[in-house]
Amino acid sequence: MENAKKLSHNAYGGVHGDDYLPFVPTSVAMPESTGYSIFLGIIFAIIFAAANTYLGLKVGLTISAGIPGAILATGILKGIFRRNNILEANLVASVAAMGESIAGGIIFILPAIILWGFDLSIWTVVIVTTLGGLLGVFFVTPLRRFLIVEEHGNLIYPESMAAAEVLVSGSEGGAGFKTVMTGLGVGAGYKFLSGGMKLWLEEPEWVITKYQGSIFGFDTLASLLGVGFIVGTEASAFMFGGSLIAWLGLIPLIKFIGAGLSQPLFPSTQLISEMGAWDIWSKYVRYIGAGAVATGGFISLGKSAPTIIKSFKSAMAGIGAKGTGSVKRTEEDAPITWVIGAAVVVFALAWFLPMFKESGIFGAILAVVFSFFFAVVSARMCGIIGASNNPVSGMTIATLLFVAGTLKALGKTSQEAMVAAVLVGGIVCVAIAVSGGTAQSLKTTYIIGGSPKKVQVGMFIGLVVASVFAALVINMLNTTYGIGTKEVAAPQATLMSMVIKGIMTGELPWALVFVGASIAVFCQLAGLPILPVALGLYLPIHLNAGILVGGIVRVLVERKFKNNEETKKNKVEAGILLASGLVAGDALMGIVVAGIATAGLNIGFGATLLPALTGNAIFSTAMYFLLGLWVYNFSVKSK
Repeated sequence: MENAKKLSHNAYGGVHGDDYLPFVPTSVAMPESTGYSIFLGIIFAIIFAAANTYLGLKVGLTISAGIPGAILATGILKGIFRRNNILEANLVASVAAMGESIAGGIIFILPAIILWGFDLSIWTVVIVTTLGGLLGVFFVTPLRRFLIVEEHGNLIYPESMAAAEVLVSGSEGGAGFKTVMTGLGVGAGYKFLSGGMKLWLEEPEWVITKYQGSIFGFDTLASLLGVGFIVGTEASAFMFGGSLIAWLGLIPLIKFIGAGLSQPLFPSTQLISEMGAWDIWSKYVRYIGAGAVATGGFISLGKSAPTIIKSFKSAMAGIGAKGTGSVKRTEEDAPITWVIGAAVVVFALAWFLPMFKESGIFGAILAVVFSFFFAVVSARMCGIIGASNNPVSGMTIATLLFVAGTLKALGKTSQEAMVAAVLVGGIVCVAIAVSGGTAQSLKTTYIIGGSPKKVQVGMFIGLVVASVFAALVINMLNTTYGIGTKEVAAPQATLMSMVIKGIMTGELPWALVFVGASIAVFCQLAGLPILPVALGLYLPIHLNAGILVGGIVRVLVERKFKNNEETKKNKVEAGILLASGLVAGDALMGIVVAGIATAGLNIGFGATLLPALTGNAIFSTAMYFLLGLWVYNFSVKSK
């Protein structure tokens, strides 16, 4: 094999997926699923699951695991075990990414049980995670060819491409690896100074007092700048547009109309005149965003139905095939019997296990059906915005609307029925998060040249083991602080508990949900991409503004070399390598900062040292723009 020093231009598109030649040709035999790769993958999955469970319960966000997993995999395999094997490193990174996926699935809903005063045992978390993870990993199988191969170049999978660049640069060394490591160092240093030492704000914002108290701001995270550069402006602009509708349209409109009300307007228990922009977003606009995301999901499923049917037929036709001797490594999918078996196993256990008694057969059916439906949506959305920004909680809300509504229609409105609804929703929530992470890892595997089947098996093993440690973190935080307190707010789980209670008591703001649905239908009729706009409605404007900055930096690089296509490609690729490092560095340092916080150490002296400067929104925004300027200069001056 003639080793290339970097991914080919075709890795990002320009050819049909069937014609793409992976980094490691299928004619080259390499060990992939080994004791080294499985063991390291599980260790990293445990670390990322614990860190993300902590962060998610504290602030409602998780950090990327796939890219830092790729950095750690290449470094340890090559530096300690002297194994320069990119396929092993890819499997390690894929298993490690499950730590982030299951943490997101768990924290978004299961702590709602604690908020109602019930115990959430470790085994309950493990069982729900295992069932949801089984569906999430293998429900992507019949869709893999369409999402990864047929849509090559159309679905970007930004974090997947970043992970692929990290793996290639790490295995080959040279200038590319130095670029990634430069980005990693700057990203980690930036995170330590802002998130660790608190030398500047990570969420600067301005209240527009004369515009009904609306808010505009940035999430000044190096990872968002990196993702924005990788994605470009199209997807990020539509997401930002959705946020403009929410934060500079809907929020001031609600404030203007409701300011004179003398009674709280459902679902809030607070007067609108006393509410700030964040309160209005949380109590009203989030339901609109959830309605848009759910409707976008239904429309996406309908449009994908012919391809899904074709994929299933293709997979079914291969059931009788003997062995995989004539099948290329990159086409070694898990057998369709595994997919069907996963659905049957989850259905049976979700029906007969005592913890699901109140939901019964209907809950088991809904768990499998909605897991498949949103696995399709999640896997596709990660191709647009990456797994880190996958709106798992929005799709979970849509699931809970149906699950809780079905139980109520059956006359089951007790607290035990509410817990059963959470458990069924938990299976779906984990499946959503895991399917997105699986699709992302399968994209990287396709680019590198690995086996989808081996990667999926490794990911399932990793998530089962990591779920135990995620459950231990929940138990630790609840014992030490209490879930739902100021220290551990568990924002998504709190929202889920409100949704279920609202349905069971007949007090859900359906009007807001249908407003979101109407916006999604408008996007479809106008030819606009629904999901990015819906994401903009659902997510804070700060996040989407931060991503947009990265997209603008990339456009500036492209325009500087618009008259020389070859030079432009090289400069953009250098920027993508750098951006990949930024994302990895930010994520790795995020884990370190989380560990420091877990240990009870306070290193954030910046907030008290120079509060006038460190707490200044303009200063932190300027630091973020300086980071963007550095990325631009590095890209255009790269050789």
